[in-house]
Amino acid sequence: MRPPWILSFEGCKGGCRDGFAFKAGRKENAVGMLKLHSIFRFRDSLLKKSATAAAFHSSSVASNHVPAATTMTKLIGSYLEMFRLDEALKLFDEMPVKDVVVWNLMIKGCVRCGYLNMALKMFDEMPERNVVSWTTIIAAFMKLGMIEEAKEWFRNMPVRDTAAWNAVIHGAFSNGRVEEAMEFFALMPNRNAISWTTVISGLDRHGKSEEAMPIFAAMLKSEAIPTASTFSCVVAACANLGDLDLGTELHGHVFKLGHVSDPYIATSLITLYANCRRIDECVKAFEEKLHLDIVVWTSLLTGYSVNAKHEEALRLFRDMFRLGILPNQSSFTSALASTCEMEGSINGGRAIHAAAVKTGLVADSFVGNSLVVLHTKCGDLQDGIKAFHEITEKNLVSWNSVVVGCAHHGRGELAVAFFTKMVKASHHPDGITFTALLNACSHSGNLQRGRRFFERLQSCDRVETKHEHYACMIDILSRNGKLAEAVEVARSMSVEPDVTMLLTLLSGCRAHLNVQVAETVAEWIFEIDPHCSGACVLLSGLYADVGRWADSERIRRRMKKKQQPGQSWII
Repeated sequence: MRPPWILSFEGCKGGCRDGFAFKAGRKENAVGMLKLHSIFRFRDSLLKKSATAAAFHSSSVASNHVPAATTMTKLIGSYLEMFRLDEALKLFDEMPVKDVVVWNLMIKGCVRCGYLNMALKMFDEMPERNVVSWTTIIAAFMKLGMIEEAKEWFRNMPVRDTAAWNAVIHGAFSNGRVEEAMEFFALMPNRNAISWTTVISGLDRHGKSEEAMPIFAAMLKSEAIPTASTFSCVVAACANLGDLDLGTELHGHVFKLGHVSDPYIATSLITLYANCRRIDECVKAFEEKLHLDIVVWTSLLTGYSVNAKHEEALRLFRDMFRLGILPNQSSFTSALASTCEMEGSINGGRAIHAAAVKTGLVADSFVGNSLVVLHTKCGDLQDGIKAFHEITEKNLVSWNSVVVGCAHHGRGELAVAFFTKMVKASHHPDGITFTALLNACSHSGNLQRGRRFFERLQSCDRVETKHEHYACMIDILSRNGKLAEAVEVARSMSVEPDVTMLLTLLSGCRAHLNVQVAETVAEWIFEIDPHCSGACVLLSGLYADVGRWADSERIRRRMKKKQQPGQSWII
């Protein structure tokens, strides 16, 4: 049975938003048109504006007619929307009279096109400046991470309105300056809904969701009225805190206020219920409004995935395509994560890979990295490497994914080859990289290369040598019969090695018939776990292998009894 929102979506005619229609017998054509519409609608809108602006400008020049200032301002805005700064500047220079509005528009356009120095020059040339002029420059500094410059300009503002305060608070949060943002907020003479919402969102984004709640409570006591955006941020904070009770209460409020149609609120509610393992409530929140927003669909897809509802996640992913809602990076990564967890998922993974190719997202690092992991986990290293090569801008995760995949498939030489290329591409290895390389050396039995990688890791200031690295190195040494050296590596650890690591070493002792080291390691294990049956089996087996039958039988008898405290298993 198809979900109700899918059925209603499929049955809608020309009354749906943006002309979405699904008619019997023409569904495939409709879906194709929808996809094209989604891709080109925004671009065509801008092209139309730009073409209209250019045609109007040309006809005005040809007829020696000077348009009104408001018309020229709109034309400049159209050019700037298309990042056609040269045309906008030319038209700006032709204006006989320039008011503060068009000056501010040009400054904002310069900033948007990445020309901060030009924006500053225009600011200096302005005959008259207002608060918007100052705020635009401050926001530009903040966006570029030039915090001190932004603060200096803010201090020098002749008049500060609430929008200016909001800009500097938002900028501080965006640059991770949480304490400074809160200091600015405390100094604000007047706060509006945007001020409160900015702080709630900023605290939540920086892992301070609990601190966001008192801010919301204070807002309710103020004159500011919470907006849909405010509720979205508060529900998101509840989701991060796992506060189902407050989140449910807020859900009731937004429903009464008619905000359920807001895609950001819907997304926050779905995330809340997903984090609280209430997948049925996720679906209900999704069904409250027929959403076309990809973010809402992706939130439900992610909710299914994190709650191990993998079949439902993949069904929803297919429905998105069938209904012409083009998935984004997050949609693909969630779908691929679910595919990874399902048995016999390689065909499904290939289908998603093909979909990523069709949408052009196969080159995206997030999607590409997930494809590499999927293929290599499902046993198809060749397709994993193919997905790796399709990524346009490879990041550290991309390189780690392919190195780990090669190591997982026992292709040590290939893993090292990719590592060499990774270093040449100026990517510094991290702990995951070294774990994969050491694993590859372990599987291939390459002792010398394993030693070199371990020494390189220990000399690397950027990467901490962790438990898993020691475990890999001990495994390499044990497999190659370097048992005394393996013991020294275990003793060099800053923390006590665990039983699993020592059992690996003991297993190596049995494989190489080294009783002396085996007894030392066994005593070490029994100090940690006096009743470790694995150690007993290995030690008894080793004694039997070297013909010490009496010792082997003694260990077996001891296994059947409860070990007395302080009594040695070896003697």
